[in-house]
Amino acid sequence: MTKIKEIEDIKLSDYEYTLPEEKIAKFPLENRSDSKLIQYCSQAISHHRFFEIPNFIPAGSMMVFNNTKVIPARLIFQRESGAKIEIFLLKPLYPSTIISEIMTNTSSVIWETFIGNLKKWRENEILQGQIIIHGKTEIINARIVDRSEKLVEFTWSGNKVPFVTIVEAAGEVPIPPYLNRKATIKDKTRYQTVYSKKEGAVAAPTAGLHFTEEVLQALEEKGVKKEFLTLHVSAGTFQPIKEENVAFHPMHSEQMVFTLETIINLASQKDKIIAVGTTSMRSLESLYWFGVRLGLEKSNLFEIPKLYPYSDFESLPDRTSSFEAILNYMKQNNLNEITGSTEIMIIPGYDFKVCDALVTNFHQPSSTLILLVAAFTKSNWRKIYNEALDKDYRFLSYGDSSLLWGN
Repeated sequence: MTKIKEIEDIKLSDYEYTLPEEKIAKFPLENRSDSKLIQYCSQAISHHRFFEIPNFIPAGSMMVFNNTKVIPARLIFQRESGAKIEIFLLKPLYPSTIISEIMTNTSSVIWETFIGNLKKWRENEILQGQIIIHGKTEIINARIVDRSEKLVEFTWSGNKVPFVTIVEAAGEVPIPPYLNRKATIKDKTRYQTVYSKKEGAVAAPTAGLHFTEEVLQALEEKGVKKEFLTLHVSAGTFQPIKEENVAFHPMHSEQMVFTLETIINLASQKDKIIAVGTTSMRSLESLYWFGVRLGLEKSNLFEIPKLYPYSDFESLPDRTSSFEAILNYMKQNNLNEITGSTEIMIIPGYDFKVCDALVTNFHQPSSTLILLVAAFTKSNWRKIYNEALDKDYRFLSYGDSSLLWGN
């Protein structure tokens, strides 16, 4: 196990690469599964199309998907003067910090936000917008309750209308900033996985964008198991690392939800576990560390600090034992699901406890996601990325895919 003092020797400059602008996929392909797929297995690289992925997943394996659903988190209000104010939803605060609860709330809600053109929004000014819901005009109001923290309260005129319906009617799809374009109608469906279900993400779990119903059906017919978890991807996923010493980077916290049934199936899984996306991988590894906290610390706090896995443990359980500790806790407390948060930082030296393989896109230079890929593929990440660049793969959210097997 890499200790914290050793992690402090990991330098950001070792995980940079040159990504030409023309390699960034600005729009999705017409067909999701037509994307290219690079497979890295036993230090060998091969090239395929994504619809071929069932050929490479052994029967009996379990693929774990993130079923979060992207909400139209960019809200635009216009003042009487004509000035436009953009409010980007970041994190719910009231009446609950649980995303599933605040999205179904039918009264006022307060969010931590990013506000564009804040200087134009006067003190105590209430911004208003009109939206159409079920053929009826409704009013949505926005009021700053804390200017320094950018906390905004939203109220609306419709009785018994949940906040998720308000956002769906009023908001715009928050496509990644590096696309350098406005969202289109097509983005509303294409910046969403076909299995998305739980509203609350402000960025898509992009590894899942390549899956179609046909690919999922082919996996099922082969005998590949499917499980779903929920991690609501936050805007922090786009936050660049600015510290040369990567251990000092302030990791963003993301909320995740596991059902009892999923954990039962994870605990009984003897064959490969394949994370679909970095969000699924972070969630699964975080779940393991929650089991560690339950067993070693007798703590039921499902919050994983960014460097917790690098502590100096004398011994650690295997993944089955860790998941069984969680099951015992859930059964003792009559829980059908658990909600937690994670800041886990997966960087070179991390000892993977759950995941045997990873499906993921190609990520930005000097990002936490590149560090995660480097941790999983050891020193071969650069070889994989150079090969993808040489073979004209498309990068980032709407880009091509990879299937990476652990060493």
